[in-house]
Amino acid sequence: MAAAPLSRSAPVRGTAYLISNFSPDPRSLTPDSKRMDMIKKIDLHMHTTISDGTSSPGEIITEVRNAGIDLFSVTDHDAFVSCVMIRTLLTENDPSFINGVEFSCKDEIGKYHILGYGYDAETPEIRSIVKKGHDRRMEKLALRLDLLKQKYNIVFSDEDVSILYGNNNPGKPHIAKVMVKYGYAQSIGDAFKRFLSHLSVRDEYIRPEQAIEAILRSGGIPVLAHPVYGSGEELFLGMELEERVQRLIGFGLQGVEAYYSDFTLKMQDETLGLAEKYGLYVTAGSDYHGSNKKIILGNNHLDDLREGPEGLQRFLADVRRG
Repeated sequence: MAAAPLSRSAPVRGTAYLISNFSPDPRSLTPDSKRMDMIKKIDLHMHTTISDGTSSPGEIITEVRNAGIDLFSVTDHDAFVSCVMIRTLLTENDPSFINGVEFSCKDEIGKYHILGYGYDAETPEIRSIVKKGHDRRMEKLALRLDLLKQKYNIVFSDEDVSILYGNNNPGKPHIAKVMVKYGYAQSIGDAFKRFLSHLSVRDEYIRPEQAIEAILRSGGIPVLAHPVYGSGEELFLGMELEERVQRLIGFGLQGVEAYYSDFTLKMQDETLGLAEKYGLYVTAGSDYHGSNKKIILGNNHLDDLREGPEGLQRFLADVRRG
């Protein structure tokens, strides 16, 4: 049976259904080259309801257009189905679009968020790594629900538990919302501070080299998101930041997100310096999550693409051929 047409506000659940029923047109994997000279404002890091954002894939298109963004990418955690859906909804008058994804990674040294751009969503490598990330998120959901019950006697109805499992990539923000609904917490932040941040869940992550290799093998460009940030309050600057980037370059990393919503000028300049030193691509993103975080869509401290560095210009030229 053919899938029903999507509306821009239609709610979506069930990753397996979405993956099996939607395939991207290979010809639409890159921005429209005829419009690149018109692009001034970009945002290449945002999230939808497919992961931990509050805007549906259809709603994000409208929000991007209203924000005056000319080129955007959706980078949901461990998921590409939002990109597939967006491609079915885009019209000639909508902003240009690049496939994106974000993987939470960890190795013996620390934690990293690896962004992938311009990949072919039909390749087995990207599908395999996305499934791996999704499966681990579902395992963590079960563990967190069990721990909330054991440690704090926090329980939800079978219906709400079923809804949690019905999310494409449920995480702590999804649980926090239900906790607020039941009155266990006053806000999402309160749920994190008093409960969710104190749950010791088995720490299993995708390794950074696995994510980078999958992105490369799928024709994409791997980029380190907000490079100065590690786990929790960790902050890397100077030689620590350079060693962190060097390590990932050894795995095949090709770019860094140098323009980011809450970067200081020092953070931005250090990241740009490393990009220039090692010949890396440069990207710009807000990390917009809708109402889940106080981040403004399009805010990445790059007001005009024409002011961007050579590494950003190269990225946009090369990702179009990805």
